[in-house]
Amino acid sequence: MSNKYEIKPYASDSDDSGDEDADIDVDKLEPLEAGPGEHKLQYTYCLWFGKKGSHRAAEYDKSLHFVGRCASVEQWWSLYCHLIKPTSLKPYRRLHLFKSGIKPMWEDPSNSKGGKWVIRLKKSKIDRAWENVCMAMLGEQFLVGSEICGVVLCTQYPEDVLSVWNRTATDTVSTNRIRDTLRRILNLPQSQHIEYKPHGDSLKFVPA
Repeated sequence: MSNKYEIKPYASDSDDSGDEDADIDVDKLEPLEAGPGEHKLQYTYCLWFGKKGSHRAAEYDKSLHFVGRCASVEQWWSLYCHLIKPTSLKPYRRLHLFKSGIKPMWEDPSNSKGGKWVIRLKKSKIDRAWENVCMAMLGEQFLVGSEICGVVLCTQYPEDVLSVWNRTATDTVSTNRIRDTLRRILNLPQSQHIEYKPHGDSLKFVPA
């Protein structure tokens, strides 16, 4: 596996393994640039892997493992080709693709006043849906400027959960546009339930 783009294997997927392994300090990484002839993305993105654990911010932060980052379309595909498909992951594993500088946590300043659209999907559809939503975000298909923070996939049972996070829960124009774009790129019927959850509602129940 090439480490040109700092691709890092997932932490152990075992339920018995801890999260004590040394991880990369993303804040100390040098800026990532698109290579010669590559198609530069508007933003640099970081990919994280995690397992379900405590909701306490400090403990949840430790459960996040940096996988890699990309600043161009070519770098994204180089990273993506080394990833385990969502359907091959155990239940209650998470993949987070977020803009560089934004941690995939409710408490991050870029997320704290925002929220997320949540979609539950059958496992037979999740691999393609994850790929399509990531590509839509990287390609700025949501047309909401800097409102998009990232995309999260959580493997569950019997369905998986896909969510798109944005900065401002009160910005109904942007949140509705994100919803409509999700329906279009995933070809969802109007009967498919999509729920919007402000992060503020979740933060009320986070243990001190």
